[in-house]
Amino acid sequence: MEDDFGLFDPDTPARATSRSEDGKAGETPELVYGSAEEFLHEQLLPTYVRSVTGKSAKWCIEWYFHPEAVSRVAAMWRSWEHLRLDAATGMSLWWRDHADHHMRVLLDPQGPFYNCDMKEHRDPEHLEPKKAPTGWFPDVRTLPA
Repeated sequence: MEDDFGLFDPDTPARATSRSEDGKAGETPELVYGSAEEFLHEQLLPTYVRSVTGKSAKWCIEWYFHPEAVSRVAAMWRSWEHLRLDAATGMSLWWRDHADHHMRVLLDPQGPFYNCDMKEHRDPEHLEPKKAPTGWFPDVRTLPA
């Protein structure tokens, strides 16, 4: 199954350049993990251990079929790769602002895996929107500057 995640390609980190003290662009640090999936298996799940009973926490063994989960795992991976370079408070910030936040949402019984159980993936029901009346949300790309 191939999903279109729009402009957010979960496995291609945005190119970043570091700046030296003199303001010149430096080399981009090498990634520790090559993909969001590798990060999930090698770093996140081995360190973020929780009891997943289905009542207080839910997980889907086929997490990659849930676009929200893919996006959140990729966000955790990208932020981890960036914050690991801050030896002072980087990991503390990552745990507080990224891992704890996103994992709380992912594991919530009403979160993206609400319809799944530990052994079986079930496609979620998507929210169905109704289009707003014409003109309520103009395309800002076409408005004069």
